[in-house]
Amino acid sequence: MGDQAKGEIGFWAQTWYQYVEDGKDSNNDGIRDNGLNDFMIRRAYFSIRGEATPYLDFFTYIATDRIGQEGLNDSSLGLGSGVAFRDLWITLKPHETFKIQVGRMYVPLTRNYGTTSTMSLLTTDLDWTQGGIRSNIFYPNKVGRDDGATLWGNIRGGLIQYRLMLGEGEEGSRNPDDNLRFAGRISASLFEPETGWFNPGTYMGKKRVLSLGAGIDSQDDLLLATEREDYFSWTADVFYDQPLGSYGALTFEGAYIDIKNGPNPITFTQQASGDDASIISLKAGYLMPGNIGPGQVQPFVHFQQISVDESGKDDTNVYGAGLNYFIKGHANKISLDYTFVDQKQEIPIQDVQDHFIITVQLAAGF
Repeated sequence: MGDQAKGEIGFWAQTWYQYVEDGKDSNNDGIRDNGLNDFMIRRAYFSIRGEATPYLDFFTYIATDRIGQEGLNDSSLGLGSGVAFRDLWITLKPHETFKIQVGRMYVPLTRNYGTTSTMSLLTTDLDWTQGGIRSNIFYPNKVGRDDGATLWGNIRGGLIQYRLMLGEGEEGSRNPDDNLRFAGRISASLFEPETGWFNPGTYMGKKRVLSLGAGIDSQDDLLLATEREDYFSWTADVFYDQPLGSYGALTFEGAYIDIKNGPNPITFTQQASGDDASIISLKAGYLMPGNIGPGQVQPFVHFQQISVDESGKDDTNVYGAGLNYFIKGHANKISLDYTFVDQKQEIPIQDVQDHFIITVQLAAGF
């Protein structure tokens, strides 16, 4: 590859079993009234990373997602079946403070699905409103990504990181004027820096991090439901990871998201396309000291409140708890999660019901 060129490959996969209370419509009357057992390959990523020179590199995930999940199939995006380029970008790096990244990549809005790698989440999966467990993503996306160009960099050794994206966002009939999306995120790391494109959801006691972040996302004149609306969302978040030496380590993450004219409905909630809404997300974990067998144990809890700011629509709360058993780092672990979707008011015919979901995960890779 030449004196300066270098590269690496990797493979990683998650396998899941899920039980969903009232997850199946047994008699085709539009109401879920029977338990659902579902085995699936949640994620499988073949990664290629290369650097042609210190000023030019590339990265791709060739991926498939949710293979075997009942009722889901979009092979063009590698969702439910098929294989697709989930991430694929080329980065021009004239300076650490100024990088130009072009291709398909994360949308720089939230921390949970804007910077955190799905290979190293604190919880078993992403937040409910960002595609986690069995739900979907509130913002325009191609399985959490978008095609576009992002300017990003680290200032003062990573004290500040910024990301500015110009992307496609919604396309086709929902975007009749073909308007572009603009998204941006800034974060400040007050202890140790976070300088990479991907961050872990927990540092497992290896790093002391306090990061404060904020982001925005917008796309004008979208056709949502029956009206043209300007979509806009903003978020503020905090992430804290504290090693405790021989006592283990603590991880905490909190976020607030405000949505105006959200383009996508959220599964098992009253949020519909075009609605205004707000989301509160909290999660915490404790890495227990020492090993149990070959690995370490990390219990965690998570909570989200989805509040729809529309007349006659009620809130949905999503509670959960679980644990990780790390066999070898983030990539190789066993996880267990219990999630309860709690409706302030149930509307079964609209698929707004209380549900509990049990997820068992086995992940491995290199």
